[in-house]
Amino acid sequence: MATTNLTTVEELQKTIDNNDMVLIDFWADWCGPCKMFGPTYEKISEKYPDIVFAKCDTENAQSLAAAFEIQSIPTLAVFREKILLFKQPGVLSEAMLDELVSKIEDIDMEDVRAAIEKEQAEGGK
Repeated sequence: MATTNLTTVEELQKTIDNNDMVLIDFWADWCGPCKMFGPTYEKISEKYPDIVFAKCDTENAQSLAAAFEIQSIPTLAVFREKILLFKQPGVLSEAMLDELVSKIEDIDMEDVRAAIEKEQAEGGK
């Protein structure tokens, strides 16, 4: 299994702080779509060994799910260089998930940080 389980906000923060790219699948055992997405998530995780693919069982880690304001599952969140770049509920196909990972790998993070700084500066006026 190439995925890791997250159960606390502290584990999440450590994982994000210590890895360049982190994907988190928020799911629950009773969720049919989550069970459909799980094998796809696992398969793609095998393709990208340098990326952390984490899973958060929303039933067993309710404080973590609450911190992310998870209202629908499955929800996928993607961090790169400690910045949340993607958060969306729903099932992705294997091709869509693979394309998402590739696109996030290709993002120029200097541009992202510059955009965030600009937004923060404009918000402070």
